[in-house]
Amino acid sequence: MGSIVDSADTYDYIICGGGTTGCVVAGRLAETPYVKVLVIEAGPHNKDLENVHMTGGWSKNFDAETDWNIITPPMEGVDNRQVRLSRGRFLGGCSGCNGTLCVRGCKQDFDDWQLDGWSGEEFFAAMKKSETFHSKDWFQASPKSHGYSGPLHIEPHDLAPISNLLMDSLVSQGIPLHPDLFSTGEVAHGCGHALRTVHQGIRTTGADFIVNDYHRPNVTIQTDTTVDRIVLEESPYGLRATGVVTRLADGTTRTFTARKEVILSSGAYCSPAILMRSGIGARHELEKLDIPCQVDLPGVGKNLMDHLIVFMFYETDQAGLTTDAQVYHDDNLRTTYRQWKEHKTGFLSTFPFGAFAFARLDERLHDEPLWRDAPRQPGRDPMGLTPQQPNIEFFTTECYGGPKQYNHFPTDHQHAFAMIAELFAPKSRGTVTLQSPDPRENPIVDCNYLADPMDLLVLTEACRFGNEIVMNGAGTKDIVKGSWPSNLTHHTYTTREQWIPYVQQHATTCYHASGTCAMGHDDNPQAVLDHKLRVRGVMGLRVADCSVMPTLHGGHTQLPAYGIGERCADFIKEAR
Repeated sequence: MGSIVDSADTYDYIICGGGTTGCVVAGRLAETPYVKVLVIEAGPHNKDLENVHMTGGWSKNFDAETDWNIITPPMEGVDNRQVRLSRGRFLGGCSGCNGTLCVRGCKQDFDDWQLDGWSGEEFFAAMKKSETFHSKDWFQASPKSHGYSGPLHIEPHDLAPISNLLMDSLVSQGIPLHPDLFSTGEVAHGCGHALRTVHQGIRTTGADFIVNDYHRPNVTIQTDTTVDRIVLEESPYGLRATGVVTRLADGTTRTFTARKEVILSSGAYCSPAILMRSGIGARHELEKLDIPCQVDLPGVGKNLMDHLIVFMFYETDQAGLTTDAQVYHDDNLRTTYRQWKEHKTGFLSTFPFGAFAFARLDERLHDEPLWRDAPRQPGRDPMGLTPQQPNIEFFTTECYGGPKQYNHFPTDHQHAFAMIAELFAPKSRGTVTLQSPDPRENPIVDCNYLADPMDLLVLTEACRFGNEIVMNGAGTKDIVKGSWPSNLTHHTYTTREQWIPYVQQHATTCYHASGTCAMGHDDNPQAVLDHKLRVRGVMGLRVADCSVMPTLHGGHTQLPAYGIGERCADFIKEAR
């Protein structure tokens, strides 16, 4: 191996990706003053991006230079539709444009990985380490479930009236209230409050681990720079990562050198793409693109998992329940925006999700032949889950809105809200592949949604149950006028068969991509990483983002992304 020359472009650690996890790794490594850390981010710095700091501006970050703008090919399972997979392309990444939700999942989800250092107790402790929790007088918190000294500021969300009614409906339909259940990791069937990564009207993101109060002089942030590939060199002990080749905004190439390690934190779509461009992946796929194979790892880009969600919108005639009036009616958005600019309060200071719930579906699916006759492991259902893990999540909106295809806004003094059903433990798996060795071209991401009939069964039943909660629940049964927009009729659906076409036509991503650089045991030929996030067959190279997850937990991926960063930093410090 050639000697590493100390220069302005030489660092101890290079973090490829300034998103949620990458910033955590960088911030924690930089706690050691003599360590020199470089963070490379493809997009801009977030300091001047108002729609990052103003939580309600989240969707303005999409379909722009702050979005990776990845779109799937047509997928048969979702009515041959293409799905837009928006991802944050700026410092802080998806933590700067997601739903701010702190839904950790259940501890059993991580116990199921059966990997040293990743038990439910250990991983929940890692997530807690990132957090500073700020409670509110009305919130019944589980104090021991929270951290109080991390860079990530978290608080409960003050519910709109519609959300309190929906919480009443959930309880009346057999989903009991556990206020802080999404923090404890111990409840598989219940409703409660999902905490938010928002404090005092400002979104808090992964970038906060390396900017503002946590800025350190030993961290260099290189924005507007795309990672092309990892520099791999032979050493007396085998192949080693010694740096990265990048493309600057003007198209020129710049190489950075790492004395110790390179850490890929570019997400479930871009981390496998960088590995493949570096010659790490399935040999036959690399050879098709004339990329010399350095390490034959067939699992790179495979095992793609995501949570599918289905929005079901309803209209109510009762004014004052939803928050539509603050953004869609008359000229009220102007006032709402001024409220945030001047006071950091109001609609734009938070994210308009309301009530949340986990649910088991055993009893509802008990007599369904596909479910009843499916093979299963002892103590687990056909999705591979124990009774300690939910099959689905419900969450609700406090107004009309969602991904950009939901554009039938209630402007004429109308009022709408949604029940959202989310599928956990999907059996369908997708892929990430290269369309070219050029780093300026996005990879091909085929999520393969609803390819497995069991996924369709569970998600349709989830929608059926969610509709029953709205239409029959104690809080909402008397306030629903019908479906929104009026050309939909899902509020009248009663059978699972009625829901199938609706699900296929409306299911979309929850932006929880994972699994494409999965950890695993030595005897697993599809494992890309060992349990300490090290790439197999290469020294000095780790991956740290949600691509490392062997199976997708039943929750949202924001808090696990922070926890993965914390664990990665721990492993590196132990080795050092």
